Amino acid sequence: MSLDLNIRAERLALSAPFRISRGVKTHAEVVTVELRDGDGAVGRGECAPYPRYGETTSSVQAELALAAQALADGRTAADVMAAMSAGAARNALDCALWDLTARRDGRSVADRLQRPRPGRMATAVTISLDTPEAMQAAAAAVADAPLLKVKLDDVGPRERLLAVADAAPEARLIVDPNEGWTVATLDLMADVVERLHVILVEQPLPADDDMALKGLKYPAPICADESAHVAGDVGRLLGRYQSVNVKLDKAGGLTAALGMVQQARDLGLGVLAGCMVSSSLSIAPAMWVGALADAVDLDGPWWLEEDRAGGCRIERGVLYPPQRGFWGEAGAAA
Repeated sequence: MSLDLNIRAERLALSAPFRISRGVKTHAEVVTVELRDGDGAVGRGECAPYPRYGETTSSVQAELALAAQALADGRTAADVMAAMSAGAARNALDCALWDLTARRDGRSVADRLQRPRPGRMATAVTISLDTPEAMQAAAAAVADAPLLKVKLDDVGPRERLLAVADAAPEARLIVDPNEGWTVATLDLMADVVERLHVILVEQPLPADDDMALKGLKYPAPICADESAHVAGDVGRLLGRYQSVNVKLDKAGGLTAALGMVQQARDLGLGVLAGCMVSSSLSIAPAMWVGALADAVDLDGPWWLEEDRAGGCRIERGVLYPPQRGFWGEAGAAA
């Protein structure tokens, strides 16, 4: 039976600018898909193209258009995805297939994985890169959240991190320079990291320069993000990183992300469940990774002016699952 794949690019307005070391965004650029079978069952998926990896909404749409043609020609979804590279396009199709299978076959994702449906979980709330004063005010507004992710670059990182910690003294912290530090900055920040409630330092050095981390004894575990996309990358992290950020848009879908988690566990590495700035349609499948992770960073929808109806919600740093039937459940309407 052939499958019909509908593809749509969307710009989702943010409630405030989102700044990291590589730039600023005011909208989440996502691509959503609907996968329909001949009986009318529909599965949905969403991805967020990542410019860091050369992806744009246009390139992802083009890749998905090729997949749509192959599906229309009668190729199986498994064969089509096997021919796709890991990344955002395959993520959207893979998540749509999980959703479609649940609705068509009457077997939810929970049934197929033989695990409980993810419940509420603490998630990092991101403090966007800004002046120390602005970051302090942003942290004060969410000081009751148990975990904050602090975006930093190579300019004044001590002042910014201390300002956030002063405003939210009880929160645990993830420090995320997005490849924006040097070894010298890493050394400069060691004493601050040691005395604050920092649980992870995420991708401090550019991925191409991270051999400098080999054998480094640091006050907090160092987590790979841009240095690891898929399960096959995880083995190369040993000796440099103690944890890995697993994102569906990097791995190329929920299927691959679950394999990446297993590979990390087999090698004794910690797992951070991560996401892009996106809607709840991206976060619902990512919560299955979150349920297996040591820490969760799935606050993508928190940045949106308006999320999808029935989606997740975040209150005081706690992520609540979407309403029943939103994604991946048997017999529910799309």
